[in-house]
Amino acid sequence: MTKEFSLAPSLLSPPDVTDAPGRGIDPNISGHIAALPNLYELDAQPVEEMSALISRQYLHGAHSTFVKWRMKKGAIVPLHHHINEQITWITEGACEVYSQGKKYLLRAGSLFIIPPNVPHEFHFTEDTIDIDIFSPQRQDWIDGTVNYYAKK
Repeated sequence: MTKEFSLAPSLLSPPDVTDAPGRGIDPNISGHIAALPNLYELDAQPVEEMSALISRQYLHGAHSTFVKWRMKKGAIVPLHHHINEQITWITEGACEVYSQGKKYLLRAGSLFIIPPNVPHEFHFTEDTIDIDIFSPQRQDWIDGTVNYYAKK
């Protein structure tokens, strides 16, 4: 597996972000503590090749991680679990998920929520685009300590 990126994520800039005086401001929240949102172009993020069949692009927020997976037919994410709640949205393709003695068939349009610490594995039966949101953010990705992906 490739180490985490040292490059900052690609932020969008003008004309995508412009001043809008007086808009989106709550007078009850001090401007000194209100953070500014960041706007990103997902497809401008670096592509990390996890294996010959799995690649990802992702961003970390303060409390969550957003990832776009590209899985080729035959890709497998082996049995694992993590402290994060995982929300999976299959936007293209299909896969089978095995968890707790059950088989779940996910197709384009399926939304699947995996609670924290629940063992699960993914088997991709078609070329698939899988969008995942993890909460809290994937600290194991930040630290580079995730160990269930293998180059194949």
